[in-house]
Amino acid sequence: MGQKPYRKVVVGGTFDRLHLGHKALLRKAFEVGEYVYVGLTSDEMIVNKPYAEKILPYGLRLRDLLKFFEVNGLRNYRVIKIHTAIGFADRLKDLEAIVVSEETYKGAIIVNRAREEKGLPPLDVITIKLVRSRIGPKISSSLIRAGLIDPFGNPLTQGKSKM
Repeated sequence: MGQKPYRKVVVGGTFDRLHLGHKALLRKAFEVGEYVYVGLTSDEMIVNKPYAEKILPYGLRLRDLLKFFEVNGLRNYRVIKIHTAIGFADRLKDLEAIVVSEETYKGAIIVNRAREEKGLPPLDVITIKLVRSRIGPKISSSLIRAGLIDPFGNPLTQGKSKM
């Protein structure tokens, strides 16, 4: 051990319909951190997201995350329910880095501002590129909930396809 650049890193999200983008984000967190804190959004926090009524409840999203960790042999993590965008990231003194996607980079800035207000050192920000879908610039849970793509970014055809 001790080969990873950071001891403790944080990553957060809704992680609805765990897709390739989520998996890339989570894998990066485990790649750079010896211990990964995962902030998982509460059901109350997601009511304004697109297709919110189709977002899986917290318990199922947690189950899917834990299954992903188990299948991939990922250990040394703690999942914590969060109720705000900052979650617990402005309270854990010994966090060293935050892992985000290009799309959620602004969240890292907000977290670091909150940490600095509390006299904590800012986190290093590790950013991954968005994982492209076949029909657009990114795989997203919103597109999956809308029934437009599958969790691998493949387009879903509604009814009969015109070949």
